[in-house]
Amino acid sequence: MSAILIAAAVLGVLGLLCGLLLTVANKVFEIPANPQRDAVRACLPGANCGGCGFAGCDALADAIVENRAPISACPVGGQPVADQIAEIMGVEDLPDQVRNVATVVCQGSSERCRSKFPYHGIQDCVAASLVNDGNRSCKYACLGLGTCVRVCQFDAIHIDPYTGIAKVDPDKCQSCGACVNACPKSVLSLQPETVPVRLLCRAAEEGFLVSDNCKIGCIGCEHCANACKFGAITMVNHLPVFDMSKCVGCMMCAEECPTGAIWGDFDNRQIAEIDRDLCIGCTICKRTCKFEAISGELKQVHEVNEACTGCGECAKKCPKKAINMHVRKHVRDANAKVGTTKNDYAVPKAE
Repeated sequence: MSAILIAAAVLGVLGLLCGLLLTVANKVFEIPANPQRDAVRACLPGANCGGCGFAGCDALADAIVENRAPISACPVGGQPVADQIAEIMGVEDLPDQVRNVATVVCQGSSERCRSKFPYHGIQDCVAASLVNDGNRSCKYACLGLGTCVRVCQFDAIHIDPYTGIAKVDPDKCQSCGACVNACPKSVLSLQPETVPVRLLCRAAEEGFLVSDNCKIGCIGCEHCANACKFGAITMVNHLPVFDMSKCVGCMMCAEECPTGAIWGDFDNRQIAEIDRDLCIGCTICKRTCKFEAISGELKQVHEVNEACTGCGECAKKCPKKAINMHVRKHVRDANAKVGTTKNDYAVPKAE
């Protein structure tokens, strides 16, 4: 009995000594806290999604404080979190972020894109893609088996029961990119939320090679590139590529697309309006308009008709700031354009 008590006492003393030793070591080797880093970490949402390119929010906080990552690196927190971190880091005039959202680059619903064979395997896009590159006739199409749904931490994606393809809720999307990385068909991509036009097809083929498989695919006809009067579209691998630095939001590419492969934000399409009290009839707007949507003679009040595409170039060039842009109430009428002649722009001789 005494031996057991002695053993217990010895173990207790050893435990006490080890505890004291660890406490001393903790004090000696303690890393000083960084209040700035802790404040940055407190601002981050804690999703640990990896969308910033770091292992988690702790790693991102370290990187921001050490200037290895930009203040706006957190896609989940967006502009509000970036503004908070900028204040902590003492950064002024932080530019506004363009929020990205996951976009499904496919419109190949079950009615538009036929199936090659009935698939009865594992309900996962990765598994299905291993069987003859998937069961959809278009090899670029969304398989609709929900791999993206399962990896999304924010419940921002679901499979539409009517179309059979993925659908993103932009209000819930946090731009983490998990769905983009998980999709074996590269159907999802992160795109700016506010762009006026989007290409919703990835079929890098042309003509009947696309149309035989999908009714709404891009056939590489180049109508969009020809319709763009601002040089914002180039064709690469039979697909239009948009240069958003040149795009003015006229949406003529989407209007001219014969298959509907290009989406345009027509609900927010604009139209120019000339303030009659400010217009001096200089004809600059008329000469600037590429769509023959402005009429009027020199030194007379000009008018904008329904052929206006809302590109806004006339408003930029007006020297009197007499042109305002607002969301149009009616669908654009291409037949409303006016003809122009050289006499329209002729400057009368001085008397």
